[in-house]
Amino acid sequence: MNVRELLGRDQFAKLLGIELLEVSEGRASSKMEICDEHLNGVGIAQGGAIFTLADFTLAAAANSHGTIAVVLNASISFIRAAQKGLLFAEAIESSKNNKTATYNVNVTNAQGELIAEYHGMAYRKKETF
Repeated sequence: MNVRELLGRDQFAKLLGIELLEVSEGRASSKMEICDEHLNGVGIAQGGAIFTLADFTLAAAANSHGTIAVVLNASISFIRAAQKGLLFAEAIESSKNNKTATYNVNVTNAQGELIAEYHGMAYRKKETF
């Protein structure tokens, strides 16, 4: 199994319409189209949907090394409200050792405007997939 197959089993990401675009060692990018079902009560993208896009993209980057990795902690800062349309997330590994790794994920809209900054740490298990 490879990281694409592993993340292809993520049923919540499928439900939200998240698509993995690219994955390489320590890096990944994904996209999601914001539709009516992603909007909150004030008509902008639900923060949880944006968080999930960033979290999924971190998971791709963290698992790109072939060992199972799960998020230990994460934080997100919402910079700009997202409307309907495409959102993109790009995860970049900033540090890695045999037990943990840290990642920065930027979420942007189709115009390249920064929507959110997500920072997370993954625990790297000994198990491979």
